[in-house]
Amino acid sequence: MIVVIWLVIGLIATYQRGYFGQSDVNCAALGTVLVTVVVGPLNYLGVNPRIECQVPQPSP
Repeated sequence: MIVVIWLVIGLIATYQRGYFGQSDVNCAALGTVLVTVVVGPLNYLGVNPRIECQVPQPSP
């Protein structure tokens, strides 16, 4: 039950930051959303997780 509450608080924080309204979904955006949900209530203590990633591009 505690884990469910933790994740719900993370979802609320993700919604408040507007991450669900972004139109372009990429590795960094998806990673940031997932980490924000997992961090949960720590978002309200000043934690602002961001994920940076580079996806290799195919060679021409």
